Amino acid sequence: MEERRRDIRTELKAELVLERIDKKGEEKVSIKISDLSKSGMGFVCQQRLKVGTVYECYLTIWTKEVLHVVLEIVREKNDLDGYHYGGVFIALSDADAARISIYQTFEEYKE
Repeated sequence: MEERRRDIRTELKAELVLERIDKKGEEKVSIKISDLSKSGMGFVCQQRLKVGTVYECYLTIWTKEVLHVVLEIVREKNDLDGYHYGGVFIALSDADAARISIYQTFEEYKE
């Protein structure tokens, strides 16, 4: 598969709930995260989501810090285990992006 993300991906196994930003309280979706970068994340969902839709969530990263992120769905692929999505962060603070980057750098040198 062609790499489309501009930043390094790091595996992150987590489950969380996305809430659609334009339908607060109406549409919540459970997802399983597969990987994360400072510009976005990949995840699997049993529901079909519309590309271009914007969601927000509170994401717990490897260090157990919780980041508030707003994510736009940019890619979809249907597979046997569900729908695979790629999303880009459209609202992530510089400090939170730095937290992700620092963790990735530390893990890279640890190996």
